[in-house]
Amino acid sequence: MSSKVVNESSMFYIDFCPNCSNILHLDEYLGEMRQKCQVCPYFSAIKNVMLASRSFYKLKEIDSVLGGKAAWENVDSIDVVCNSCNHGRAYFLQVQTRSADEPMTVFYKCCNCGHRWRE
Repeated sequence: MSSKVVNESSMFYIDFCPNCSNILHLDEYLGEMRQKCQVCPYFSAIKNVMLASRSFYKLKEIDSVLGGKAAWENVDSIDVVCNSCNHGRAYFLQVQTRSADEPMTVFYKCCNCGHRWRE
């Protein structure tokens, strides 16, 4: 038997796997809807259900994670060859993306074509 959590505003149910207690996800199998656990092999069939719509979150672009266009306004340039247009100069930006004892990640943007890459 699975537990149910009800959200009153949109009237949907969240079921949990009776074996491992993970959230059951909707899955379409042979034209029928079912709830399936993504961790163990448990599934349960859903009868008389109509899926009205699906919505997906918009993924952030890498610029917005690094500070957007403003992050590239006052950066220095360095002599490095662009893999896209073979131009010899690119802007660079260093960001600490890993733990403090790891080196910083260097992001490059070509001065000529705008191609971006990292080291």
